[in-house]
Amino acid sequence: MANEELIPHLFRTEYRKIVSVLVRRFGFDQIETAEDIASDTFLTAAQTWGYEGVPPNPTAWLYTVAKNKAKNYLQRHSVFEKNVTPELQNTASSFSEQEIDLSPHNINDSQLQMMFAICHPSIPPESQVGLSLRILCGFGIEEIADAFLTNKETINKRLFRARIKLREEKIVIEFPNPAEIDKRLETVLTTIYLLFSEGYYSTSQNATLRKDLCFEAMRLCTMLIENEQTNKPQVNALLALMCFHASRFDARIDQNGELVLYQDQDTNLWNAELISRGGYFLHHAATGSKLSKYHLEAAIAYWHTQKEDTKEKWENILQLYNQLLQIEYSPIAALNRTFALSRANGKQEAIIEAEKLKLPDNHFYFTLLGELYSGLDDAKAKEHFAKALLLTKTENDKKAIQKKVDKL
Repeated sequence: MANEELIPHLFRTEYRKIVSVLVRRFGFDQIETAEDIASDTFLTAAQTWGYEGVPPNPTAWLYTVAKNKAKNYLQRHSVFEKNVTPELQNTASSFSEQEIDLSPHNINDSQLQMMFAICHPSIPPESQVGLSLRILCGFGIEEIADAFLTNKETINKRLFRARIKLREEKIVIEFPNPAEIDKRLETVLTTIYLLFSEGYYSTSQNATLRKDLCFEAMRLCTMLIENEQTNKPQVNALLALMCFHASRFDARIDQNGELVLYQDQDTNLWNAELISRGGYFLHHAATGSKLSKYHLEAAIAYWHTQKEDTKEKWENILQLYNQLLQIEYSPIAALNRTFALSRANGKQEAIIEAEKLKLPDNHFYFTLLGELYSGLDDAKAKEHFAKALLLTKTENDKKAIQKKVDKL
């Protein structure tokens, strides 16, 4: 991997680990310090590796530099004890007793505990998710703004207020009691799913699919499953859902990096191992009495991995979408249901339902309408594809839509 690609990749995977360990060690009072140390570590890497080359073990190099920077910071501030907050004095005096621990076990524990600390009920849900995406997933402000369909200024204000709340409430980075875990788990899963979705439907960068984000989401979800306190049915269902989606990665993008629509995918490129893993986790999700949206979405994704294009398949998918929309309505789910409706009952019925949705800012909406009108009213199909072209953000998506127009 080239240096210009390696550092952003490592930032995505290692930044949150370093921050989680440092914040767990320092406390939320020093969250900005932890973030500054982590950011400065990567800045040092960019400068040093540019001259000296990439070290044999880049991750270990980053951890060593981060530990040294943390130690230097605390030693530097301990010299000025009179001007340092009592909290930082305590941190500095205890530092010599326990080294910064960046072992895999402590990193996992720190991230899990950080997930639930950030999802404290005193913090508004949208701020919980935003802060989780920033600290635990290494999202940039623009990426978070895209995920929430808002602007960077709004996100910066949310994160600022959330950090203040963490200090005011003196929230401790530890596992909450079992009842509190259940309350906060929904927000944790929402964060993980947002991370996966940003990779799967990438809009903030000029890429149609960002596998690194998807696999990071799957890794975080796996951490929850590996911990006895968080190994819940809905967590297994979410991981099953992501496995099923990930199984079609290679078929979803062609050799030019352009999006391949589901009906045009080469099923021989679907990953049988990931489909099997998805089935395993979906089986383990089938316990308890609660049916979550992740159960239904995983079942829908399962049917999409079945290669036979039968009416039964699409009727099953349609019924699952009907249940999903009753549990939690979303425009995207309604849009996907319309596609299933077209395959089960025909384009005419699907067009009637699609036009009721009215999603004027969604390029997937106009792409679907273009698909539905193709062969029935090609002039209208072209109109909808033209609107989709104006709304889509990535060049590869534009090329895929343009191919549809050219066929007409």
